[in-house]
Order: sequence, then structure tokens, then C-alpha cells
Amino acid sequence: MTHTRSVAPLDAFGADDLQAVGGKSANLGELLRAGLPVPPGFVVTTDAYAKVAAGIGLEERFTGRDADTAPDPAALRADLESAPVPEGLRAAITAAYADLGADVPVAVRSSATAEDLPGATFAGQQDTHLNVVGADAVVDAVRRCWASLWTDRAVSYRAERSVADSEVRIAVVVQRMVDSDVAGVMFTADPVSGARDRVIVDAGAGLGEAVVSGLVTPDHYVLDHGGRLLEWTPGRGEVVIRAVAGGGVRRQERPEAGDTGDREGAGAGRGEPLLTDDQLSVLVAHGRTIAQHFGRPQDIEWCLSGGRVYIVQSRPMTALPPVTGPLNRRQRLLGSVLTEYVPVRPYPMDVSTWFGRGPARMMQEIAEAYGITGGFEDFYAEEDGVVTQLTPRAPRPTLRALAAPFRLARRPRAMDVRAWREDPRFTEFLRRADELDALDPAALPWPDLVQVPDRVLALLDHCRDLRLDYLPSTGVSVARLAAATALLGRRSLLGDLLGGARTRTEDANRALQDLADTVRATPELRALFASADPAEIVRELRSGRGPLGAFAKDLDAFQREYGRRETTTPLLVSPPTLAESPESVVGLVRVLVGREREDDPGSRSERALSRLLEHPLLRGERARARMIRWVRAAQSGLAFREDSHFYFTAGLPALRRALLEVGARLRAAGVVDEPFDVFHLRLEEVLEIRDVEDVPADQVTRLRSLVRARAAKRAELAGVRLIDPARVFPVKDRGDALVSGTPASAGTATGPVRVVRGPADFHRLESGDVLVCPYTNPSWTPLFQRAAAVVVDTGAAASHAAIVAREYGIPAVMGSGTGTAVLTDGERVTVDGSAGRVVRAS
Repeated sequence: MTHTRSVAPLDAFGADDLQAVGGKSANLGELLRAGLPVPPGFVVTTDAYAKVAAGIGLEERFTGRDADTAPDPAALRADLESAPVPEGLRAAITAAYADLGADVPVAVRSSATAEDLPGATFAGQQDTHLNVVGADAVVDAVRRCWASLWTDRAVSYRAERSVADSEVRIAVVVQRMVDSDVAGVMFTADPVSGARDRVIVDAGAGLGEAVVSGLVTPDHYVLDHGGRLLEWTPGRGEVVIRAVAGGGVRRQERPEAGDTGDREGAGAGRGEPLLTDDQLSVLVAHGRTIAQHFGRPQDIEWCLSGGRVYIVQSRPMTALPPVTGPLNRRQRLLGSVLTEYVPVRPYPMDVSTWFGRGPARMMQEIAEAYGITGGFEDFYAEEDGVVTQLTPRAPRPTLRALAAPFRLARRPRAMDVRAWREDPRFTEFLRRADELDALDPAALPWPDLVQVPDRVLALLDHCRDLRLDYLPSTGVSVARLAAATALLGRRSLLGDLLGGARTRTEDANRALQDLADTVRATPELRALFASADPAEIVRELRSGRGPLGAFAKDLDAFQREYGRRETTTPLLVSPPTLAESPESVVGLVRVLVGREREDDPGSRSERALSRLLEHPLLRGERARARMIRWVRAAQSGLAFREDSHFYFTAGLPALRRALLEVGARLRAAGVVDEPFDVFHLRLEEVLEIRDVEDVPADQVTRLRSLVRARAAKRAELAGVRLIDPARVFPVKDRGDALVSGTPASAGTATGPVRVVRGPADFHRLESGDVLVCPYTNPSWTPLFQRAAAVVVDTGAAASHAAIVAREYGIPAVMGSGTGTAVLTDGERVTVDGSAGRVVRAS
């Protein structure tokens, strides 16, 4: 066969030739060399593409451009589709095509240098042309494959994985066409569960394009690695794609019996499998061989023609869930905390700062002081610098735990939680937090700037010490009140009694309600909030005068006072804070505008206290005074628990501003493309840079490579959960329930479902909706004033959402695991918070 720098046989290439022939061709060449049944063919190499691209001045179009000024992909695509193919190249393609046979039908497929790789398959991003006949048609198909490198979807996919447009090249693989009877896809591991001892085969009649493109519901086979069939689900055969004589394909809807090749009426929804046991065994054997050859699970495209199996593509499986095992009870307990507090994947910078050395370490140090170890140690796993999964450990007591009760018993007497705000350590904490908040990162010299993270993390020492000293008093006071109400037969009042604590979270909620009252009372604001989304509202407020301008100032004042709070989780620095998210605040205000101000938890608490004091045993003055003292102490304890949480995020804005300034300077140095890309680096990698204005070229190259690889890995894992909810919240027998979980706040309520996945969805919640969400944190509290009930994927009865739901008297189900996946917007359901069940409303 013809063999030049631009055109060569497929079996001339292998894994070492990625830059010359792209991922698809390199993998197929490897399989041919290994003796697998791959259709013969040739490759039009990246060198050929480079020659044609040079002819349209592609490289010059990228010179001196950044992401914001890059060439228009549509223009590049059009120019490549019409670019002249040099005569020498055209002759080489024609000769290689002739070597396959006279006017033989071929498949012409793209093979980019960035595709079919671990972490980036680029599946479906570039073009494939099937049943191409004739030399001129082959050359034209090659040119269209080149142009497909610049489709909008391909450009976007590369951007998500930090693959530079200017660096990617494309080859084209041309193979003898297999007119298949049955074709499909095989995974050598379960792509859903991650089980490595399973093989998944999807099959459809005709050409495999119907299965790969999702046009057909295929036969679905689950097998073990020995080829034993474990499960079969028949497909529906909605579409069959067939080759047409003379070139091209035809799409046939709902095939009739007999249109499944050599087996009359088989499969395609007719109750009979498309593949026999022997054919499945052959497929599995090939899959096992291919996975072993490449050393990792594979995503394989195959076809069956005349009883023979052919392999037409193999690439590494991406987004494959990590191998996991069952969790014991203590691991599930910690897992319920982690799923609530780590709802999104941490970045490497998170891990090396706030996530790895911040609140989680503080909680571990507090636990160790009480004689408990293992809870927040090694609770996540990383690959290539990216967190792949949460790995909850089983907390375990040490010998130190034996003495803990005696040490803890002394602290409530010595450290009265009602006086914690007067503690000099708290005063010093606030002073240092304000000092950090006042920093202007842009004005700091590089050595001072990169030290800000350590200064922020040092703040948590004060929070740790305060919690160590005052949490015992909190525990004693709450336990005492719980025991007293139980003995008096008034246990039902406990939730409202405890809800009367005045906290910074409650202050923030009242401030939000004040903003909502202003909107309701101002016609211009009321009209704006009723007709625009949060982003539009913020733009109007910023540019407005009169009432709009005045409200913008009120919004700024709220963000200055409460903007240190997290929007997503207190354990990560990568998500924005409330100070950076006026849209989130506006979304919360919009939720409250539709509902008049209600009694706050303090009012309900006072009514509950009055009812408690009506008990016959509390009629005496001393007994009443003692009970009131106990209630106030328990309220102060819970206020400390909530407020110490509020304050330990005080350093987040300063830390985040400093890191983004680091990113801005690294962008100027050519290390990253965008300031936020700094989160793909670890702090220690940034600290290696001595002078950001003179970073050595080899260091720039190394750090850029790390950013790119981690961005690709993160993109690969975008659809993979950090932990399978079913491992943390085992599925129970639900009966007729759509969703079940932990009972967290008693009562029943019926309403339409509203799935709120994050702060960007706050404004969608309407009064009377059933709030269904993956997690919550204190910034979500105002939503509970409008919701009829709440269902959360994560958490437990002691979680923030459960506590707030009890304060507002709405039913709550926690730890549903699948609420956001099963329940859909608008679906009417009844939530039973006492039983932990959600059923379809009758």
C-alpha cells in the first residue's frame, strides 16, 4: 500500500505515533498489530492536514491571539471545506484507496491528536462519513473531516479540557467498510456502577451509527468477564441505518421482520436477542484482550457481518466511577456529613488550602481532643492531582476517649457559653479577620500575596479553641433541656424552644426579609423583580437611579455585612462567596417577596416557653426561673454552634481574592489562560515561583501542562459522583414511595416539586412548592420560609436543613439519595416527614 509522510497503511502505526495519526488511528493500528480483527485501511496523517491548513494561513490566524480574540471557527471550517488539496496528496490518497480494492466502499473518520485518550475521548466531536465510494468522494470526505475539527461542539469540548485550539491537529483514517448485520458498543467495565468484573454490550440492527448516535434503543447485555450472560434487556429497534449501493446510507424507521440481516425477524423489540451466546462470548473475549493490551477498561465499537466480528474502534473508558466497597454504619454516618458538605468536586487549590487544611482539619483536631480519631483523615482520594472520590473512614475511639468525659465535665462550669462573645480570643479573631478583609491583593508584593492563604488558615486556630472550650457547655445545656421536657411530658416543644436563639444567620434572614419588604412596597422594584431573572435585576439595579439606586445601596450593605458566607459549601474556596454573588442574594429576596413576613422562630420559641411554663410543676417562682435559665442556656449553646460556623468562614473572601490575584499574575506570566485556572494548581506549586514577573520557561511549561491535564481529568469526571448516594443511604423497601429517607421534621405537606440544584435556582422556588435539593447550607435558610416541605439528597436529622425545617415547622426528609434524580419539577407529591417518605399526591 502507498506509504508517504502524508498517507500510510493503518498497520504502520501504533501508540507511539499519536502526533502523526491521532488517537483513533493509533489505537486501531495497535489492535491490527496485536492480531485483532480490524478492517484494513490507511491514514491521512496530521502532516497532510498541516500542509492544507498552511495553505489557508491557519497558524497565522492564531498568532498573537488569546481565547477572547481567537479566529471564528465557522470561518475556519468553511475555508478548510473548500481548501485545494495538493495534487501529490490527492494522488497518494487515491492510490491508497485503490489498494483497498476497486471503488470499494469505505468509512472515513476523523482522528484528532487530542481524541480517544484517557480523560478526553472527544466522542462524536469530529465527523464520520460511512459508505463512501469513489476516489473523489474519499478526498472530499477527508476534507470535511479536517473541517470538523472546527465545529462549535469540538471547540467547546476542547475549551472545557484546556486543550489549546492552536495546538490540536487532525488525521483521517479510511477503512474498508463493513456492511454489518448487527453492530454496537461494548464496555469492558460497567460505566454506571464502575464494576470492573462486568462487560456491557449494546447492539442494534444494521450499521453501528444508530447505536452510537443514540437513534435507537439497543439490545442491552450484561455479562461477566467469562462471557456468561447475566442480564438481557431487549431493544425497541426504532431505527436501522443501512448502506446504499453506490455510496451513502439510508435510515429506515421501525424495521419490519426480516430486516435484521441473516436472521429473519430477530431482535429489534421482537422478544429475541440480536446476538447469540457464542457471538457474545467472542465479543467478550476480544474485549478482554483489548483491555489487557491497553492496560485499562475500554469503550469498543464493533460490528458483525456474515457471522464474523470486526473491531472498528477502541478508546479508554472515561468518567468511569472508581472501584468502591460497602460502608459500615460509622462510615455511613461520616458519609452523610461529607455528602452534605462536599456537594461539588474540590479543585487542587481547594485541597491544598481551605479543604485540606481548613475546617475539616479543625473538626478532626476537635474530635482528637475528645479522643476520637480517623473521622476526617484521608477522607478523599486523588488521581493526577484531582479528587476522584470521597472515602469516609470509620471514626474510632482512642484511650484518650476514656478521660474525655471528666475533662468535658469541667469545661461547662469554667466556660459559660452565654459569655463566649466576650472571650478575648474571639475579639482577636475578629480583629485579624477584618485586617485580612481590608487587604488589597493587587497592591501586595508577590512574597506577601502568596502568604495570605497561610494567614487566613491561621484564623481557624481561634475557632478551634473556642469550639473546644464552649461546645461541652452547649451539649450539657441542650441535653439538660431535652431531659427536662421529656420528664415533663413536653418533648414536642423542644424544637421550638431551641429555635429561639438569636444568631447571625437569623440576622441575615431578617435583613433579607427587610429587603423583600422594600421590594413589595416599591412599585418599580416590585415590577422589576416580577419580570426579570436575578442577573437582569442586578444589572438594572446597578445602572438605576431613584428607588433602584437606593435598593442597590441596600444590597451592597447586605453583602458587606453578610458577604463572608459561602454560597455552596463552607469547606471550599473555589465557589464564590455571597459578597461575589449579588445574583444569589437577589434570588433569595425574590423568593421572600411573594410571601408576607411571618413570625420568626424567636416568636414561636417564646410561645413554646409560655406553654412549657404552664406545667403544674413549674408554677413555683424558683422552678420557673430555673427552667427559663435552662432554656436560655440551651438557646445560647445552639447560637454558639451556629455563629461559630458563621464566623469560621470570615477569611474566605480574603483567601479567594488573594488566589484570584495570584491567578491574574500567573496569566500575565503565561502560566494560565484565565485567573480562575489557578485553582487547577496546588498552593505549594505556586510557592515554587520566586518571581512571578520572571518565571523560567521550563517552569511555565510544566505548570501549564499540570493545569491542562487536571482540567481534562476534571472534565472527564464531570458526570461521576464523588460518592454513590446508595452507599451512604442504602435503598430501603419504599413500598409505594417515590423517594424515602431519614425522617427529619414531622408533619405532612402536599405541593408541586421544585428542584433547586444551587444558588442560581433560588428564584425559581414558589410559595407552596416542595423544595427538592442535593444539599443545603445556612445561606439557603430563607427558602424554607416559602417551601411547603423539603427533601434533600444528603444529610441526616442533625443537618442544617433538618434543624431549620423543624424551626419553621415544615416536613423534611433527609438522605433521600435520589430525590433530585427521581422527582421532577411540577410533579405533585406528598411529603411525610414523620415517616421519611415521599409519595405521588392522590
